[in-house]
Amino acid sequence: MAVNAAQSHGAGIEQALAACAGGDKNALRRIYDQECPRMIGVAQRMLKRRALAEEAVQDSFILIWRHAGRFDPQRGSGLTWIYAILRNRSLSILRDERRMEIDESPIGQEAASEEDDPETVVAKLSDAKALRGCLETLPAPRRGMVLLAFVQGLSHGEIAGKLGMPLGTVKSWIRRSLIALKECLG
Repeated sequence: MAVNAAQSHGAGIEQALAACAGGDKNALRRIYDQECPRMIGVAQRMLKRRALAEEAVQDSFILIWRHAGRFDPQRGSGLTWIYAILRNRSLSILRDERRMEIDESPIGQEAASEEDDPETVVAKLSDAKALRGCLETLPAPRRGMVLLAFVQGLSHGEIAGKLGMPLGTVKSWIRRSLIALKECLG
């Protein structure tokens, strides 16, 4: 029963996206009414501040409206497409916020980019010697997962997909790594 409800919800989103592509503002409103609270929650987990999360969601709906015609159901579900827009917008806001911070932040002169591998990210943590030292005590695969999660903002599911590992393994390795980092940092 729950699978049918999820499928029908996804189909409703995809129909609404098709209507948005045709200029139907009410379709955008339906998407907004259904997804806005959940989208704010997702954005707030990434951005840590409600105001920034609301900005990310607002910007995402503008992008959804402008680019609804680009949605291709052959490439994935409507929900996946919407949340990819939200994730990308949230990451852009995070990058913009980091640029505006004073150099007292733990990330040094060079900010990490999504293209950097985990070892490059560790090298860029120039002002956070204690954190870098503790990260270097972790085995390379576990350190990489922690950095993918907290520097690049990937979810556990995204990390599992990127590394081709089971989700449970990723979750437990990250959890154990965070416990080890906490103990190391005292």
